[in-house]
Amino acid sequence: MPVGLVSPLSLRERFLKAPFDSLEPAEVLALLSRAPAGLDPAPFRYVVTPNVDHVVRLSADPSLAPLYEGAWLSLCDSKPIAALSRLLIPGGLPHLPGSTLTEILFRTVIAPSDRIALVVAHPSLAAQMRAAFPEVAFDILAAPPDIDGDPAAFAACAAFVAGSTARFTFIAVGAPRSERIAFQASLDPAARGTALCVGASLEFLVGRKRRAPLWMQRAGIEWLHRLAGEPRRLWRRYLFGVAPLARLALAEAAARLAARRALPRPTEH
Repeated sequence: MPVGLVSPLSLRERFLKAPFDSLEPAEVLALLSRAPAGLDPAPFRYVVTPNVDHVVRLSADPSLAPLYEGAWLSLCDSKPIAALSRLLIPGGLPHLPGSTLTEILFRTVIAPSDRIALVVAHPSLAAQMRAAFPEVAFDILAAPPDIDGDPAAFAACAAFVAGSTARFTFIAVGAPRSERIAFQASLDPAARGTALCVGASLEFLVGRKRRAPLWMQRAGIEWLHRLAGEPRRLWRRYLFGVAPLARLALAEAAARLAARRALPRPTEH
């Protein structure tokens, strides 16, 4: 992992074969509030927000591991994963969805003087972001549609992120594309600033998509609201993610139980 990318406050926990940082939302926001401008000599760093889909993909494809291990922060985006963690980890994992983090940053942290970069899938989203935040100086790249199958297009996205002088760069072209782009940018020693891989967060921010009601978010069934809104796109992801997640949870529970049993017993005096 590149030197300087990991926060000294970060307590990284491996859960369901994925890395998560046990930082409360207030600690995350404090760290990001101190994020330097893109011209600052501090090295580039990036944030990932794994959810169930990310964890299942990661368990099936070990080549994805460096994308998450190389992140400066890896934050639990999933209420179901956070709930499972409370059963197996003392205190559990803090839950901070990428959509919530993105909204807080735009509402309370990003200043009118900040330069912000976006990598988006649709030019229309770029226009909506400019309209919603006219005081922000945006640098925006509308990514080509076939990043996965076009090495030149992928390289252009990574070069845009690495060459940006923005304080924050929001990469919103889906997983694991966003994470691949951020990781590739982190390999450039000249890269600066902080990137966040945020999924559909920008679409929620401008009202292009609507988040679930607060009661559904609190109940951990925001996924059901998203499924109802995009059934054709999401039904396979959710249906075929249940069994792998259950297997991962059972394996995690067995491994942690075995580790506890292997601990030396206290000697009697």
